[in-house]
Amino acid sequence: MGVRRYLFSKTASALLTLAFILVFNFLLFRVLPGNPAQILARNKLLPKEAIEEVERDFGLDKALPAQFVSYVRTTFQGNFGISYTFREPVSEVIAPRIWPTMLLVGVATLLSTIIGLLIGIYGAWRRGTAFDLGSLGFSLVMYAMPEFWLGILLLLAFAAGLGIFPTGGIETPGAGFVGFEHIVDVGNHLFLPALTLTLGLLGEYALIMRSSLLDIMGEDYIGTARAKGLRDALVLRRHAVPNALLPTVTLIALNLGFIVSGAITVETVYSWPGLGLLSFEALRAPDYPLLQALFLLFSGAVILANLIADIIYGYLDPRVRAA
Repeated sequence: MGVRRYLFSKTASALLTLAFILVFNFLLFRVLPGNPAQILARNKLLPKEAIEEVERDFGLDKALPAQFVSYVRTTFQGNFGISYTFREPVSEVIAPRIWPTMLLVGVATLLSTIIGLLIGIYGAWRRGTAFDLGSLGFSLVMYAMPEFWLGILLLLAFAAGLGIFPTGGIETPGAGFVGFEHIVDVGNHLFLPALTLTLGLLGEYALIMRSSLLDIMGEDYIGTARAKGLRDALVLRRHAVPNALLPTVTLIALNLGFIVSGAITVETVYSWPGLGLLSFEALRAPDYPLLQALFLLFSGAVILANLIADIIYGYLDPRVRAA
């Protein structure tokens, strides 16, 4: 399969998936219990006439096909409706929450990727040593531990117990820090949630990298490289690691999409004002327009990350394009 045909097929598949998500997103929040008009008015005993007026104002009185056409049109225009909870346009509610999530997810992804891959590489290359056994046990524990539980433990230990770090938020309320002081303050608040997310992710990266490298080390070309007299460090750097990285590249790209929604528990534990905490608030309301927009945003992030992973994998391994 040629490069253009490969890219076209993957892009078309991503667009079809996005179209399915768009339809599913519309139907999902219309089968949930509760009357949107009553939620909007925050009154379960709202008179029938008032409910009908609210439904007309928000287009809820239209037939389902008409609502879907309106939903698709406004979605492509970037208009996701009015938030039931905040009484503001959904796009304006979401916009200021994107940067905190990108900061948290970006830092945690970078650290967990570097540390996890290094642990996996060194553990596989020194298989059976004390470091390998210890790091394997640590990775398994981190991989299995729920992130919210780990977050609570770290919060109790370092914030409530020792008082080293703040208990939540992204900055100290009313402090008015600017410049470098503001950066230090944000970093101080970022440390615990980033540490929680990093520890929750690096176990997966370490395990995948270790397993992949162990498989590669059994290949004939690794034995041939050693038989030629190449130093172990050179064999590891030039032959083993580049090939073992292929599965982890896909995993990292996919996790970039899933982490955005997966940070819900971490952001809730630390009251980090990002998309995760916003999702929790929207679910608690429930705020259907806000939930629809967030669900579409998270789904789009996963689809885009999957497309990027496919493109990168096809570039690194030409056999995939030829399949």
